[in-house]
Amino acid sequence: MTHQFAPRQIYLDHAATTPLDPHVAEVMLPYLTAVYGNPSSLHFAGRQAKRAMDEARATLAASLGAQPPEIIFTGSGSEADNLALTGVAQSQRSRGRHIIVSSIEHHAILETAKYLATIGFEVQCLPVDAYGMVAPDTLRRALCPDTALVSIMHANNEIGTVQPIAELAAIAHEHNCLFHTDAVQTVGQVPVDVKALDVDLLTFSAHKFYGPKGVGGLYVRTGVGLMPLVHGGAQEHGRRAGTENVAGIVGAAKALELARQRLDDEAARLTCLRNRLWEQISSRIHEVRLNGHPTKRLPNNVNVSFKGIEAEALLLKLSQAGIAASMGSACTSESIEPSHVIRALGLPAEWERGVLRFTLGGHTSEADIDYTVDVLADSVAAMRA
Repeated sequence: MTHQFAPRQIYLDHAATTPLDPHVAEVMLPYLTAVYGNPSSLHFAGRQAKRAMDEARATLAASLGAQPPEIIFTGSGSEADNLALTGVAQSQRSRGRHIIVSSIEHHAILETAKYLATIGFEVQCLPVDAYGMVAPDTLRRALCPDTALVSIMHANNEIGTVQPIAELAAIAHEHNCLFHTDAVQTVGQVPVDVKALDVDLLTFSAHKFYGPKGVGGLYVRTGVGLMPLVHGGAQEHGRRAGTENVAGIVGAAKALELARQRLDDEAARLTCLRNRLWEQISSRIHEVRLNGHPTKRLPNNVNVSFKGIEAEALLLKLSQAGIAASMGSACTSESIEPSHVIRALGLPAEWERGVLRFTLGGHTSEADIDYTVDVLADSVAAMRA
């Protein structure tokens, strides 16, 4: 049997995951082989692992403007989101049972909020405008004396819109509410400082900034009460039981260190490529629209609706040509329904089903953009014909 392969492979799905940086793999390797101790063990092998983990925690904390004890390591960004909402809700139960989220949060937030609603909490979803922005006045009107926690993502994983988190957090704090932000899409991509954002809790995930999969984290400001989700040992200061993934944690710290070193230059480069992609799409294909805010968006995100097109069929045509894109969040890729994010924007039905997301990365070039647009233009024309 013979197999036919696309002439080239262009990966434009970095919001789903990023490739592991070779320098990150290199620093992880010793902790997958020679340095194998349990960091909770008191002997020399355990102390070696503990020392590496402590150094990684300090590096990650410094990168986020936090203190090392304020970083909790988890197995994913989704786990960190679950811990943030459930952990705070349970610890704040006597303070209030009203929780506010936005309508375009990642499912890790929305599904956790649904669970909390089944155990006695009142959950309110804030609407967004046509660009996917949460208006500060909308949050202000939603707050009440019983509100314990507000969770609004820093940047949306599908449309790339970046929220005014510092302003929203300040409003929450005026009402003595804790504020969490899911920053999975922004850490390593744009400047993220927990003090500048004025947040009490913040989620990140290593595989979004060229680190390993299976490592997430939650910043928890000193003094914020948090009930653990995972019970057992006293790891992570008693807030997340289980033997830590030392190799992954070391890799996460190295990945974020490298991302911060190239952040400004890479953001500028990706913004130019992002703009090139949208300008070419909009000039060569009719009846298209950009989803999300035109300027207040991630530097690598282009989310586009093609009127009257079925996105799944278009995605397959791109894949056959060696181009990897997506219809939105990888966590809901098996659903054929328009995403909750796109629905929240209020698009007419004929625009909802033809949505593709292109998220650029470290290896994306101008030639990749030009080839992608060529294939896209030909594919849309053929489908409409």
